Amino acid sequence: MATATITATTTAIELEGRGATSLYREPVEADSGGSSVDPVLEASRLADSDVPDGGYGWVVVASCAVLSWWTIGTSYSWGLIQGALVEDGLSSPAVLSFVGALGPTLLAAVAILNSRVMRMIGIRYTAMLGMFLIGIAEILASFAVNSVPGLFVTQGVLVGLGFGLSFIVTSSTPAQYFSKKRGLANGVVFAGGGFGGATLSLVLDPLIRSAGPAWAFRTLGLATLATGIPAAWLLKERTALRHGGFVEWRLFKDMSFVLIFVAGAIGTFPLLVPPFFIPLFAHAIGLTSSVGAGLLAGFNFSSAIGRIVSGMLCDKIGALNALFLSLSLSAVSMLAVWPVSTSLAPLAAFSVVNGLANGGFFSTMPTVVGNCFGSARVTVAMGMIVTSWSGGYLLGAPIAGYLLDAYGGENAGFQAYRPAMYYAGSLALASAGLVELVRFRSNRKFFAKL
Repeated sequence: MATATITATTTAIELEGRGATSLYREPVEADSGGSSVDPVLEASRLADSDVPDGGYGWVVVASCAVLSWWTIGTSYSWGLIQGALVEDGLSSPAVLSFVGALGPTLLAAVAILNSRVMRMIGIRYTAMLGMFLIGIAEILASFAVNSVPGLFVTQGVLVGLGFGLSFIVTSSTPAQYFSKKRGLANGVVFAGGGFGGATLSLVLDPLIRSAGPAWAFRTLGLATLATGIPAAWLLKERTALRHGGFVEWRLFKDMSFVLIFVAGAIGTFPLLVPPFFIPLFAHAIGLTSSVGAGLLAGFNFSSAIGRIVSGMLCDKIGALNALFLSLSLSAVSMLAVWPVSTSLAPLAAFSVVNGLANGGFFSTMPTVVGNCFGSARVTVAMGMIVTSWSGGYLLGAPIAGYLLDAYGGENAGFQAYRPAMYYAGSLALASAGLVELVRFRSNRKFFAKL
């Protein structure tokens, strides 16, 4: 048995296959000779040459897609429940946006801790625990529809903890099975969230109108437990990840990593603004709640398609290029299309275009991290980067809600929504600029595949 070892402190990946085992670990410091070669990145490239690019990996992708259905899809359909609770007079859009945003915020805030949990108990049991928490939390939320604090605890904190456990699995596991098709695999995984959001948007509106928000929560919870836990059980590691530290601090010495870290932190502020506010905006321009639900479903369906297309673009033109295009399209749609969407047709066009761009962020970011910083450290690096998203998830949509309140509220007409649109679009544009800076730091050729 041949074994190659590099001194390590944080990340280790053990490859088993073809009767041989190779162990690659992160170096304590750079080569004393001043070489700029990253041994972990080189080890990752060697490891990637041995991945099957298929096989049981497609079962893992399908299982992760189911997890994304309930993790991302539930978040992106919150706008319908929020709208119903606003109509019932429970609270304002700004306050209820905090409830909806708290789950994704905790997903990000505990990402580093969850990466450690996953390495301790394995991806299967991490994912099963995440699905269990989401399902139970939504059932408990059904008994708290008249209590904002109760919703913060159930739909906010408990759901968020479940989101975090599930997301760290779905964002890092496909890299163990795919190299050349890594972008496509991540695209399919996160497309599950888009299709989930689209389906839930169509199902929740009639359910809420006929049975109320409480039964909507109960239905979500039971469906999550019935499908999410079996899907999680099918997951398994191809490589054994050894225990390591929570944070790989040396990555912050890499300016490209810092720029991606900051770009993600800024880019998450506008992500939840369209799905949270499309139903309310539709009502503001005189459309019915069912039309608003249809628009949100269209947004989520487009998001699913965008995740697959962006994943394929990662493999064709490079992950950094795909991420830049995604953020740029998101910015243009919010700055130029949404503000003039005063009737159904342009609002539908915005929902489709922004959905396509919005979904690309999720499917491209894991590929960017794996390709730029090495698949051997993708769990730790993704945990660090996802943690930077917590501020955007927590404050992004609520800031839009407070801007809406400051300019007259949800019933003051479509003009009251424009400051929130410009705020969200500007931040998406800033994030795109940072990604482009990373790209040109790597290669100044305009058409380079990066």
